[in-house]
Amino acid sequence: MNFSSVYDFSDREKSILDQHFSNTDKHVFAIITPRQVDRGALMSRYSRSDKTMRKIFLDEFITNPNRGKEFYSKILSEYGDDSVAELGEAQLAVEWISNIAAKKIEDGRIGLSYLEKSSRYIPFDKKVGNKYNYYRDERILKSKYADLYIESCDNAFDVYSKSIDLMQKFISEIEPIDDFVYFDSISISEKPFSKLTNKQDIESAKKVYKSTVRSRALDILRNLLPAATLTNLGITGNGRAFEYLLTKLYCSELTELRNLASLLNSELDCVIPSFIKRVNEKHGKSLQLFITNTNREISKLTDNYLGNLQPDYSPQDVRLIDYTDSKDALVKVVSAILYENAHGQSLYDIIKLVKSFTQEKIKEIIFAYTKFRGNRRHRPGRAFEMVEYLFEMFTNFGMFRDLHRHRILTIERQLLSTKHGYDIPKEVIYSGIEKDFKDCMYLSDNVYRKLAKTMPYEAQYAVNFAYKYPYFIKINLRELYHMVELRTIAQGHPDYRYICQEIYKKVNDVHPLLTKGMKFVDLNRYELGRFETEKRGEMKRRELSS
Repeated sequence: MNFSSVYDFSDREKSILDQHFSNTDKHVFAIITPRQVDRGALMSRYSRSDKTMRKIFLDEFITNPNRGKEFYSKILSEYGDDSVAELGEAQLAVEWISNIAAKKIEDGRIGLSYLEKSSRYIPFDKKVGNKYNYYRDERILKSKYADLYIESCDNAFDVYSKSIDLMQKFISEIEPIDDFVYFDSISISEKPFSKLTNKQDIESAKKVYKSTVRSRALDILRNLLPAATLTNLGITGNGRAFEYLLTKLYCSELTELRNLASLLNSELDCVIPSFIKRVNEKHGKSLQLFITNTNREISKLTDNYLGNLQPDYSPQDVRLIDYTDSKDALVKVVSAILYENAHGQSLYDIIKLVKSFTQEKIKEIIFAYTKFRGNRRHRPGRAFEMVEYLFEMFTNFGMFRDLHRHRILTIERQLLSTKHGYDIPKEVIYSGIEKDFKDCMYLSDNVYRKLAKTMPYEAQYAVNFAYKYPYFIKINLRELYHMVELRTIAQGHPDYRYICQEIYKKVNDVHPLLTKGMKFVDLNRYELGRFETEKRGEMKRRELSS
């Protein structure tokens, strides 16, 4: 199609448009106008006009510098069209917040993306102003348990800090560098470290080995850290998601989260004010009241109806408590697979037909859907979303933090506590720090139980990563493929590798036909599983610097 007649702008108009769009004569272009409020308003206005976008801009935005702001004020505040708030985006950094606060922020699944300070690569042994970096809640510090709380957290950081070198030494002894196999990219061969002669290879191998041992040590010792440990978080998101995040934070029982809401609100007002202005206006206040009242009412009912139900203090790590019936699951998946390429037939009729299929036909179709997968990134299609599983989990809090990152699943959790015991990594036992580790758990359990009587929300800060955490996840088969194959790779953390291996085994028991295409699940056990990844990373760095 010739677009010259459609985009017949004058030289003056082209000169103006060049400052706001990537081109003036093509039917695909980028919006580069500097003000985000105008970019968002223009996109929304575009859906309500038969004009081209650049024509709308010339007719409405050039002549009125406040057009974008006025548009959002009307659409969001007066009409309540929430979707247009997704057209404004912001990037924020949130520093020196507790892990409790970070997880609450990261509960948002849609519209927000997060990057958090790693507990694998960064040690948490530094002090600021001669104090370890953990959150000191005002209510706790004003209570009679303030000294106990400080003692417990300081002790956790003391044990963590003094154990880093010891744990690295222990790991080096059980996995000595002489056993390390190094990949030489020049000769394209693997060589034991003891056989290396090239000085550059030796130094590179030493760096890889040291990095791997350090990461493994920090992986193990993170179990000592209390949930009050301060972390840093980068957030990218749209206005609609930020608006809901602020609403939830304002409704929190924790002072830290309510204060964060005010700080985040203030910073978002600097970059996308029109997109989040409703938070503290009439509609926003009404939503906050709804959430607060609902939470209080459900809390009362929970106490009334579950008050006499005794918890299980020796639960299974992973329990599959509900799933799509096996026969029904196969019919649903096969019908959805065929539906996409059907020739006008209804899903209702396809399901009726598939119910009459032989087992051979069912296998043929399901195998065809996954047989061309060459690696874990070749993910199955949406037909696998027709099948769901409900798991109840009792894993340590550190491991929960890793699974919490998966967005395409439903996850619901209780308050963090010490009620369900804790995990002790075997390396802690064999390296000789078991007593220090257990003493640390005893102190945190003691202060938690005292705080929880009057401050159940604040008491969470005292709980270490090693303590088991109750939550459930509802996940469809497609996301399960992704999560299990990703989280069982050799370089993964041993804790979540084990849990995801257990998830796979339980699903395979009930739906063996549907797991046949899950070709990249690693059921092996590894000690220093990050060697291969660190090795490849070091080789890439070496190649880039040469």
